[in-house]
Amino acid sequence: MEKKSSKIFFLRLLCILFMNPLVSCQLDYKFYDDTCPSLTKIVRLGVWSAVANETRMAASLLRLHFHDCLVNGCDASVLLDDTSTTKGEKNALPNRNSARGFEVIDNIKANVEKACPSIVSCADILTLAARDAVFLAGGPFWPVPLGRRDSLTASESAANQQLSSPIEPLENIIGKFTSKGLDIQDVVVLSGGHTIGFAQCSTFKTRLFNFSSTGQPDPALDASFLESLQSICPNQVDSDTNLAPLDSATTYRFDNAYYTNLLNNSGLLQSDQALTGDNRTASTVLNYSKYPYLFNKDFGASMVNMASLGVLTGKDGEIRKNCRVVN
Repeated sequence: MEKKSSKIFFLRLLCILFMNPLVSCQLDYKFYDDTCPSLTKIVRLGVWSAVANETRMAASLLRLHFHDCLVNGCDASVLLDDTSTTKGEKNALPNRNSARGFEVIDNIKANVEKACPSIVSCADILTLAARDAVFLAGGPFWPVPLGRRDSLTASESAANQQLSSPIEPLENIIGKFTSKGLDIQDVVVLSGGHTIGFAQCSTFKTRLFNFSSTGQPDPALDASFLESLQSICPNQVDSDTNLAPLDSATTYRFDNAYYTNLLNNSGLLQSDQALTGDNRTASTVLNYSKYPYLFNKDFGASMVNMASLGVLTGKDGEIRKNCRVVN
């Protein structure tokens, strides 16, 4: 008995000393090995099928995971539908008519439930799906600690307050990240998720025609890039929902071209381009543009950091049977 207690103490000590400080020691890389051994295969197949059907879905799943974790933690709150008494996160301004991939998670969850009823959380499924989406797009693969549980509620106001805007000052964005326990490097490396995906013209159109109410384009934009964007997003209201690639160089491939674009003044979003103009972030942008291996390594580490924010474990929350509604 004394040996067993000593072993438990030693394992906890290792957890405290050597694990990433943001990774909850209640999460476990082997959490479902006995209770749902087919989990990772089911998720990977579901993501592969969705991305094969629509390449853009890889970016959508990654963004969905971001928008879950950065609002009160990684608890699948972003997946909840509104109810008669609760306004959830799906219709918050950063998500309305832009968050995608809910049906993909629904399908994966249904297949997981067939194999392992009431065992695996929607939060863990979304975390694994984001990792697999990045990998299928040509990006890194990283181990994911599991054991998250699902929230019992969601908050539209929290999503509006906690998610960053593409026109928000970098100082504010850094403040939102650091308030959650992330750091400035996490800001730079997780912004690299914009190496895949698209943005609606409404999120950057002021840069093209009326930057900072000057009546002129953003002077930081490369001239040929500006011309290309103005053809996609003409200065009229009905172009607001048109889409432009976040990384025009390698639109569907997860790589470090995003950082090269920033150095060439071809960052699509104002919040992205701002990374080159701040002494705290510019050198990291330069390093990632030069060293793709470094970006891939750091991206995986930062994803684990983010995926450990505010997690519900143990008896907190629940394991939803349907990701859209509480049990």
